[in-house]
Amino acid sequence: MATETQGRSPLHGAKVMVIDDSNTIRRSAEIFLLQAGCTVILAEDGFDALAKVADHQPDLVFVDIMMPRLDGYQTCALIKRNPRFRATPVVMLSSKDGLFDRARGRMVGSDQYLTKPFTKDSLLKAVAAHTRAEAA
Repeated sequence: MATETQGRSPLHGAKVMVIDDSNTIRRSAEIFLLQAGCTVILAEDGFDALAKVADHQPDLVFVDIMMPRLDGYQTCALIKRNPRFRATPVVMLSSKDGLFDRARGRMVGSDQYLTKPFTKDSLLKAVAAHTRAEAA
């Protein structure tokens, strides 16, 4: 099996979708993920994301909670409701770090909760945790 010995990141090739209405957050996440060798799909809101999820079939989805039109909870619930994507890990992104927000995220099927602003390390650790689980 190929491992890190070839100088590749263990995240190399992971397809990661980032859904956030903030261009700054999308760009930051994209830069961190591209540096780690991930393939990145960006979406501005839930509606944009739902169209792209079917086309790109990401290995992992990061979704902002507070978005116009279709919020992160609704987006996560719709992704998880689709049998094709039920197993796709979804990580909620939020500037709120309350117990209620985390619980609500779990109720709609999210796999993890990351508080913004996130660090490169915390973002990549989340990708590693969920994409390794997919490969196992």
